[in-house]
Amino acid sequence: MEWRGRRQSDNVEDQRGASMGSGLGRGGFRIPVGGSRGGGLGIGGIVVVLIICWITGINPMTLLSGGDIGMGDSGYEQPTTPRAPANDEMTSFVRTVLAETEDTWKTIFAANGQTYQDPTLVLFSGQVNSACGFASSATGPFYCPNDQKLYLDTDFFQELQNRFEASGDFAEAYVIAHEVGHHVQNLTGILPKFNQARARMSEADANRMSVRVELQADCFAGVWGKYTDQKGILSKGDLEEALNAAQQIGDDTLQKRSQGYVVPESFNHGTSAQRMTWFRRGFESGDMKACDTFSGNV
Repeated sequence: MEWRGRRQSDNVEDQRGASMGSGLGRGGFRIPVGGSRGGGLGIGGIVVVLIICWITGINPMTLLSGGDIGMGDSGYEQPTTPRAPANDEMTSFVRTVLAETEDTWKTIFAANGQTYQDPTLVLFSGQVNSACGFASSATGPFYCPNDQKLYLDTDFFQELQNRFEASGDFAEAYVIAHEVGHHVQNLTGILPKFNQARARMSEADANRMSVRVELQADCFAGVWGKYTDQKGILSKGDLEEALNAAQQIGDDTLQKRSQGYVVPESFNHGTSAQRMTWFRRGFESGDMKACDTFSGNV
């Protein structure tokens, strides 16, 4: 991936070494390692709402009315004032990838008569307190819809290479693009409606719907990959790096690695095959409309 020398985003907070308050909440969407405010419904949003209503029996007009999604009291305390991001190569890489996602989604939203609101990416080390609650490095990268921020401990990239055997800069870029995909879902109203409906679902139904949400974020990451490829930034083998990362963090692969067997009803991100399929679908189409994971089988 030819990322050096390109624009870097200013929407990065460096909380590495910052002090934090206590608290524990939920509602973040993450890359698994062992995982608000919503805008109006956008592309595919109506389909999502209707399917959620079909599963839960909720009146569609109730969901279509919009509104903020409460996550409960997370005990959130604002950390100390973030430092300016360090000027090391990893930080420069993260800022560059985030800038590329900003450019892509601004273009896509504008083409559909919408305005893209940039998220903020928070770099942390060891632990962090977000508006979705406290998290440690073991949580993995995650997106919090409550504050519209992505959270990343860059040590995860080393873990991605050593533990999951998914090396390469485009594999790392895929991780960031996936979390940005959740931000896109938040802006288009998909995450708020899912979070509203999830409270009324059984655990099994919530897991099944969560898989569809996560696979759509993979597909959106693929859409970003397509736009990036069209700029001539990608190198030979980059697509394979991202697909390998998607394979290595599939629910079935993770469970086989950690416990030697799989429990399909506990899946909430999708199998390796599903994650690869939906990333590739987004990459090959470059079209958000190809990312409807809520219709039919996934």
